[in-house]
Amino acid sequence: MNISIVGKQFELTDSIKGYIDNAVDGLLKYGLDIISVRVAISADEKHGKKGFDVDFVINLAGKDTIVIRHKDKDLYAAIDLAMDRASKVLRRTHDKMTTHKNKDDEKEVATLGKLVGEEIVDEIVPTELELYKPLEIEEALEKLKSSGAQFYVFNDIDAKMRVIYKRNDGKYGLY
Repeated sequence: MNISIVGKQFELTDSIKGYIDNAVDGLLKYGLDIISVRVAISADEKHGKKGFDVDFVINLAGKDTIVIRHKDKDLYAAIDLAMDRASKVLRRTHDKMTTHKNKDDEKEVATLGKLVGEEIVDEIVPTELELYKPLEIEEALEKLKSSGAQFYVFNDIDAKMRVIYKRNDGKYGLY
C-alpha cells in the first residue's frame, strides 16, 4: 500500500506524518485490497478564522475511489474525524462483500453438483451454444445424430429458438 502525505500552505512535521501513518495502518483491519492512500492537508483562513482541510483519497482494487474531506479548527481532530468516516465506509464495503447473499452466490458457483462420498452426483456442466446462423430442421437433425448428444438447440429459418431431442422410443422430438 502506497501512502502519500501532502501539505498545502502548511508545513508537515514528523509527528503529523507519524500520526497519519498510524491512522492509515488501522484501515488494513478490514481486509480490503487497498492500493494507495493520499492525504492532503491544507491550512486556510477565512473571515479571520484559521482551520484545516483534510482530504483522504483511498484507492481500492476493483472498486471505486473513496474520497473523504473534513474541515476543522484543530488539525488532529480533523484527521481523527476523517479517519472515522473512512473506517465507516471501508467497514460497509467489507460487509457488502461478505453478506449472506454474496456467500450463497459463491457457493453456487463453486459446487454445481452434490458431493456423495467422493463422487459428484448431478453435475451441471456449462456449455456454449452455437447459434451463429439459422438452420433447417433437417440440418439440425444431422448435427444431433453426428454429435451423439441427447438434444440440440438451434435457431430455425423463422428466427425461433428450437430444440430437437432424442426420445426414449428412438424417434426425435422438436420443440
